[in-house]
Amino acid sequence: MSARAYRRTLEAGLIIRPLTERDLDAVIEIECLSYSHPWNEGVFQDCFHSNYRLWALEEGGELNGYAIVSYQFDEAHLLNLCVSPVNTGRGLGRRLLRHVLATSAGDGMVAVILEVRESNQPAAALYLGEGFREIGRRPGYYPSAAGREDARVMSLSLTQS
Repeated sequence: MSARAYRRTLEAGLIIRPLTERDLDAVIEIECLSYSHPWNEGVFQDCFHSNYRLWALEEGGELNGYAIVSYQFDEAHLLNLCVSPVNTGRGLGRRLLRHVLATSAGDGMVAVILEVRESNQPAAALYLGEGFREIGRRPGYYPSAAGREDARVMSLSLTQS
């Protein structure tokens, strides 16, 4: 995140900070409101390890979003990025994503990879707008009401070409 973008975030009353286990009740509430097949508390608990980066997006003392990233060798895998449904459309997901990209680059990661549901056009548009490109598909990756849904696999290089 650039210094200018960081200042705008602070001016807007937004804080991006490390997510803690104390945040889990709010995280699970947002998760359940946002996804048809949400992660459970155990999945989130498993992410509190040294090779993960967990971020909270807070506004006015209220948790409004979070990101979960796994570091594997020199690659950051964005596992979950979510903004509370009442706060979508405000650019909060973009700010959180940019924070993930900046910190991953600062930590020496060379790329960020993610999966997004084929039907999740808003998320795909966000990732494409930030420079990600689709590199493949994972058939039947996500559970859905109709059985299974494909994932679009996307990647962004964090190194200068």
